[in-house]
Amino acid sequence: MQGFFRSYLSVYRPLIQALNQLLQPHELSYSLWQVMLYAQEHAHASLVEISQYYGIEKPGVTRRVQRLEELGYLSCVPGNDRREKSVALTEQGQRVYSECRVKITALEQGVTAGIDVRALEQTAAVFRQLLGNLK
Repeated sequence: MQGFFRSYLSVYRPLIQALNQLLQPHELSYSLWQVMLYAQEHAHASLVEISQYYGIEKPGVTRRVQRLEELGYLSCVPGNDRREKSVALTEQGQRVYSECRVKITALEQGVTAGIDVRALEQTAAVFRQLLGNLK
């Protein structure tokens, strides 16, 4: 199995570097993009939900959210519990998300070009199972 994980890691790092280069013109990194992506997919997401979803400590999510607020991409609103904040993309955040989503989709299509859709679906299923096993 060492070869499997070594192969995975040999793809992971260059992919993250390519994503960071793609996102850099918007002063984003992949770690900031993850928060924007979650906010796009989950209306008024809480920091706790984001933290749990990505397996990141809450202070790390808080720093990312603060940076995205500084950039004008996210806004925070009080949650049901006064101690908890919810985040949502601003109009500017929506525009940047849409621009980046198009570029990321093109990158994904380029990276997966020539690979059978069934093979990609099977690989994704294996990754979900690996994640479940880790948890």
